[in-house]
Amino acid sequence: MKESQYRICKKCLLLESFSEESVAASLRQYIERIEPDDKVSDEVYRERLAICKSCDRLSYGMCRICGCYVEMRAAMKKNVCPQVHPLWDSVHENADAPWEEE
Repeated sequence: MKESQYRICKKCLLLESFSEESVAASLRQYIERIEPDDKVSDEVYRERLAICKSCDRLSYGMCRICGCYVEMRAAMKKNVCPQVHPLWDSVHENADAPWEEE
């Protein structure tokens, strides 16, 4: 039986239901499908991920504060770091910072 034919268990963890390769492929597909106007530049994305990698709240690719996959969260312009003192504040494009005056 193919993996896509399995019934998904609502009480199971992702890695109990799918292979690591499948989860990684789904993550990449999600990021690729984000509308260009909603997605940060590759440079900002890399900088955000570098900050996440240095954060002690990162665990197995997930943020222990909000529970998101940081690779998904970092790709969207509207998303912010969930820390009380957000770590991404120094990393943005002009379009990513609606709070700045023009």
